[in-house]
Amino acid sequence: MENKKNDNIRCSVSQCRHNLVSENYCTLDCISVGTHEDDPTVPECTDCNSFVKRGDCCN
Repeated sequence: MENKKNDNIRCSVSQCRHNLVSENYCTLDCISVGTHEDDPTVPECTDCNSFVKRGDCCN
């Protein structure tokens, strides 16, 4: 499966399997965003629930 850049989802988390490291974009069609807080009030309270740890980190 070829990883294609999704121009609508920027991502700089190179440890994620879905990150197109060369351009800092996501390769998924869509992502799921969630929170680990009961009442999120700042961006740090949110999470990309589509994150999957890259097996061969950053390559």
